[in-house]
Amino acid sequence: MNYLIIGASSGIGETLAKQLLAQGHQVYSASRNKPNIENINHITLDTSNNFEAQTLTNFLPETLDGVAYCAGSINLKPFHRLTEQDFLQDFQVNVMGAIRVLQAVFSNLKKAETSSIVLFGTVASTLGMTFHASVGVAKSGIEGLAKSLSAEWAVHKIRVNVINPSLTDTPLANKLLNSPEKKEASAKRHPLGRVGEAEDVAQMAEFLLSEKSTWITGQVIGVDGGMGSLKP
Repeated sequence: MNYLIIGASSGIGETLAKQLLAQGHQVYSASRNKPNIENINHITLDTSNNFEAQTLTNFLPETLDGVAYCAGSINLKPFHRLTEQDFLQDFQVNVMGAIRVLQAVFSNLKKAETSSIVLFGTVASTLGMTFHASVGVAKSGIEGLAKSLSAEWAVHKIRVNVINPSLTDTPLANKLLNSPEKKEASAKRHPLGRVGEAEDVAQMAEFLLSEKSTWITGQVIGVDGGMGSLKP
Protein backbone atom coordinates (compact mmCIF):
# COMPACT_ATOMS: atom_id res chain seq x y z
CA MET A 1 0.00 0.00 0.00
CA ASN A 2 1.01 3.63 -0.52
CA TYR A 3 1.11 6.01 2.44
CA LEU A 4 1.97 9.69 2.68
CA ILE A 5 3.42 11.05 5.92
CA ILE A 6 3.77 14.76 6.44
CA GLY A 7 6.55 15.26 8.99
CA ALA A 8 8.42 11.94 8.89
CA SER A 9 11.79 13.48 9.70
CA SER A 10 11.46 13.06 13.48
CA GLY A 11 9.26 12.01 16.37
CA ILE A 12 5.95 10.26 15.80
CA GLY A 13 6.09 10.67 12.01
CA GLU A 14 9.53 9.08 11.80
CA THR A 15 8.49 6.17 13.99
CA LEU A 16 5.31 5.63 11.97
CA ALA A 17 7.25 5.67 8.69
CA LYS A 18 9.64 3.01 9.97
CA GLN A 19 6.75 0.83 11.11
CA LEU A 20 5.00 1.04 7.75
CA LEU A 21 8.20 0.37 5.81
CA ALA A 22 8.92 -2.67 7.98
CA GLN A 23 5.56 -4.07 6.88
CA GLY A 24 6.50 -3.72 3.23
CA HIS A 25 4.44 -0.64 2.38
CA GLN A 26 5.58 2.22 0.15
CA VAL A 27 6.02 5.36 2.25
CA TYR A 28 6.16 8.87 0.79
CA SER A 29 7.49 11.67 2.97
CA ALA A 30 6.97 15.41 2.61
CA SER A 31 8.68 17.70 5.08
CA ARG A 32 11.19 20.51 5.37
CA ASN A 33 13.93 18.09 6.45
CA LYS A 34 14.80 14.78 4.82
CA PRO A 35 14.20 11.76 7.08
CA ASN A 36 17.18 9.58 7.88
CA ILE A 37 15.26 6.47 6.85
CA GLU A 38 16.25 3.90 4.23
CA ASN A 39 13.89 3.21 1.31
CA ILE A 40 11.62 6.18 1.99
CA ASN A 41 10.46 8.36 -0.91
CA HIS A 42 10.98 11.98 0.07
CA ILE A 43 10.20 15.44 -1.23
CA THR A 44 11.27 18.64 0.53
CA LEU A 45 8.11 20.63 1.15
CA ASP A 46 6.81 23.16 3.66
CA THR A 47 3.04 22.75 3.97
CA SER A 48 2.69 25.95 6.00
CA ASN A 49 4.46 28.31 3.59
CA ASN A 50 4.66 28.64 -0.21
CA PHE A 51 2.90 25.30 -0.68
CA GLU A 52 2.35 24.17 -4.28
CA ALA A 53 -0.20 21.40 -4.58
CA GLN A 54 1.03 20.29 -7.99
CA THR A 55 4.52 19.67 -6.61
CA LEU A 56 3.08 17.19 -4.13
CA THR A 57 0.70 15.46 -6.54
CA ASN A 58 3.44 15.03 -9.15
CA PHE A 59 5.55 13.29 -6.51
CA LEU A 60 2.87 10.84 -5.37
CA PRO A 61 1.57 7.63 -6.96
CA GLU A 62 -1.83 7.73 -8.62
CA THR A 63 -3.45 5.80 -5.76
CA LEU A 64 -2.93 6.67 -2.10
CA ASP A 65 -4.13 4.40 0.70
CA GLY A 66 -3.55 6.75 3.58
CA VAL A 67 -2.22 10.05 4.89
CA ALA A 68 -0.83 10.93 8.31
CA TYR A 69 -0.40 14.64 8.93
CA CYS A 70 2.20 14.69 11.71
CA ALA A 71 3.38 18.29 11.41
CA GLY A 72 2.65 20.32 14.51
CA SER A 73 3.82 22.87 17.04
CA ILE A 74 4.10 23.34 20.79
CA ASN A 75 3.85 27.03 21.58
CA LEU A 76 3.17 27.41 25.29
CA LYS A 77 2.83 30.94 26.65
CA PRO A 78 0.55 32.84 29.01
CA PHE A 79 -2.41 34.20 27.04
CA HIS A 80 -1.40 37.84 27.58
CA ARG A 81 1.97 37.14 25.95
CA LEU A 82 0.56 35.44 22.85
CA THR A 83 0.51 37.67 19.79
CA GLU A 84 -1.86 37.50 16.87
CA GLN A 85 1.08 36.15 14.87
CA ASP A 86 1.48 33.27 17.36
CA PHE A 87 -2.13 32.22 16.79
CA LEU A 88 -1.85 32.59 13.03
CA GLN A 89 1.42 30.64 12.85
CA ASP A 90 0.09 27.74 14.93
CA PHE A 91 -3.05 27.68 12.80
CA GLN A 92 -0.97 27.67 9.61
CA VAL A 93 1.19 24.75 10.73
CA ASN A 94 -1.50 22.61 12.30
CA VAL A 95 -4.71 23.34 10.39
CA MET A 96 -4.03 25.08 7.09
CA GLY A 97 -1.16 22.73 6.31
CA ALA A 98 -3.48 19.75 6.76
CA ILE A 99 -6.17 21.41 4.65
CA ARG A 100 -3.75 22.11 1.81
CA VAL A 101 -2.42 18.56 1.78
CA LEU A 102 -5.82 16.90 1.91
CA GLN A 103 -7.22 19.05 -0.87
CA ALA A 104 -4.18 18.21 -2.99
CA VAL A 105 -4.41 14.42 -2.50
CA PHE A 106 -8.20 13.96 -2.47
CA SER A 107 -8.27 12.40 -5.93
CA ASN A 108 -5.45 9.99 -5.01
CA LEU A 109 -7.33 8.86 -1.90
CA LYS A 110 -10.56 8.35 -3.86
CA LYS A 111 -8.86 5.89 -6.20
CA ALA A 112 -8.11 3.43 -3.39
CA GLU A 113 -10.76 0.85 -2.50
CA THR A 114 -10.72 2.33 0.99
CA SER A 115 -8.34 4.91 2.43
CA SER A 116 -7.58 6.53 5.75
CA ILE A 117 -6.50 9.92 7.07
CA VAL A 118 -4.94 10.35 10.50
CA LEU A 119 -4.66 13.82 12.00
CA PHE A 120 -3.13 14.82 15.32
CA GLY A 121 -4.76 16.95 17.99
CA THR A 122 -3.90 17.34 21.65
CA VAL A 123 -5.25 16.36 25.03
CA ALA A 124 -5.42 20.11 25.71
CA SER A 125 -8.43 20.33 23.39
CA THR A 126 -10.37 18.19 25.86
CA LEU A 127 -8.74 19.14 29.13
CA GLY A 128 -8.26 22.85 29.78
CA MET A 129 -4.56 23.47 30.43
CA THR A 130 -2.72 26.67 31.27
CA PHE A 131 -0.52 28.27 28.59
CA HIS A 132 -2.18 26.17 25.85
CA ALA A 133 -4.48 28.81 24.32
CA SER A 134 -2.81 29.00 20.91
CA VAL A 135 -2.17 25.29 20.39
CA GLY A 136 -5.58 24.51 21.89
CA VAL A 137 -7.29 26.74 19.32
CA ALA A 138 -5.35 25.18 16.44
CA LYS A 139 -5.79 21.58 17.49
CA SER A 140 -9.50 22.09 18.19
CA GLY A 141 -9.68 23.20 14.57
CA ILE A 142 -8.17 19.85 13.58
CA GLU A 143 -11.00 18.05 15.40
CA GLY A 144 -13.61 20.16 13.60
CA LEU A 145 -11.96 19.50 10.25
CA ALA A 146 -11.85 15.75 10.86
CA LYS A 147 -15.50 15.56 11.90
CA SER A 148 -16.62 17.46 8.81
CA LEU A 149 -14.44 15.52 6.38
CA SER A 150 -15.30 12.14 7.86
CA ALA A 151 -18.97 12.86 7.12
CA GLU A 152 -18.38 14.38 3.68
CA TRP A 153 -15.89 11.78 2.45
CA ALA A 154 -17.54 8.65 3.87
CA VAL A 155 -19.28 8.19 0.52
CA HIS A 156 -15.81 7.81 -1.03
CA LYS A 157 -14.80 5.22 1.63
CA ILE A 158 -12.24 7.67 3.03
CA ARG A 159 -11.94 7.46 6.81
CA VAL A 160 -10.81 10.42 8.91
CA ASN A 161 -9.76 10.13 12.55
CA VAL A 162 -7.84 12.19 15.09
CA ILE A 163 -5.33 11.05 17.70
CA ASN A 164 -5.08 13.29 20.75
CA PRO A 165 -1.76 12.62 22.48
CA SER A 166 -0.59 14.02 25.76
CA LEU A 167 3.03 15.05 26.24
CA THR A 168 5.19 12.66 24.21
CA ASP A 169 8.96 12.32 24.36
CA THR A 170 9.91 13.60 20.91
CA PRO A 171 12.26 16.34 19.65
CA LEU A 172 9.27 18.71 19.46
CA ALA A 173 8.79 18.39 23.23
CA ASN A 174 12.48 18.52 24.12
CA LYS A 175 12.27 21.82 26.01
CA LEU A 176 9.60 20.34 28.28
CA LEU A 177 11.45 17.08 28.96
CA ASN A 178 15.15 17.99 28.77
CA SER A 179 16.01 17.08 32.35
CA PRO A 180 15.25 14.14 34.66
CA GLU A 181 13.35 16.51 36.96
CA LYS A 182 11.10 17.79 34.18
CA LYS A 183 10.45 14.26 32.93
CA GLU A 184 9.58 13.02 36.41
CA ALA A 185 7.23 15.94 37.06
CA SER A 186 5.46 15.35 33.74
CA ALA A 187 5.20 11.62 34.39
CA LYS A 188 3.49 12.23 37.73
CA ARG A 189 0.77 14.28 36.04
CA HIS A 190 -0.36 11.23 34.04
CA PRO A 191 -2.52 8.53 35.63
CA LEU A 192 -0.29 5.82 34.14
CA GLY A 193 2.77 7.43 35.66
CA ARG A 194 4.86 8.18 32.58
CA VAL A 195 5.05 10.44 29.56
CA GLY A 196 4.31 9.00 26.16
CA GLU A 197 6.82 7.58 23.71
CA ALA A 198 6.66 8.06 19.96
CA GLU A 199 5.89 4.35 19.58
CA ASP A 200 2.76 4.66 21.74
CA VAL A 201 1.20 7.14 19.38
CA ALA A 202 2.61 5.75 16.13
CA GLN A 203 1.14 2.32 16.83
CA MET A 204 -2.34 3.83 17.07
CA ALA A 205 -1.73 5.78 13.86
CA GLU A 206 -0.58 2.59 12.13
CA PHE A 207 -3.76 0.82 13.24
CA LEU A 208 -5.99 3.64 11.99
CA LEU A 209 -4.23 3.64 8.61
CA SER A 210 -4.56 -0.12 8.25
CA GLU A 211 -7.38 -2.30 6.97
CA LYS A 212 -8.00 -3.36 10.58
CA SER A 213 -9.83 -0.08 11.14
CA THR A 214 -12.12 0.04 8.11
CA TRP A 215 -15.22 0.62 10.26
CA ILE A 216 -13.76 3.48 12.30
CA THR A 217 -14.20 7.07 11.19
CA GLY A 218 -14.97 10.46 12.68
CA GLN A 219 -13.35 9.55 15.99
CA VAL A 220 -11.10 11.49 18.34
CA ILE A 221 -8.97 8.96 20.21
CA GLY A 222 -6.92 9.86 23.26
CA VAL A 223 -3.47 8.28 23.50
CA ASP A 224 -2.58 10.19 26.61
CA GLY A 225 -1.78 7.95 29.57
CA GLY A 226 -5.29 8.60 30.87
CA MET A 227 -4.80 12.34 31.31
CA GLY A 228 -7.76 13.38 29.15
CA SER A 229 -10.38 11.36 31.02
CA LEU A 230 -9.08 10.19 34.41
CA LYS A 231 -8.41 11.78 37.78
CA PRO A 232 -6.83 9.16 40.05
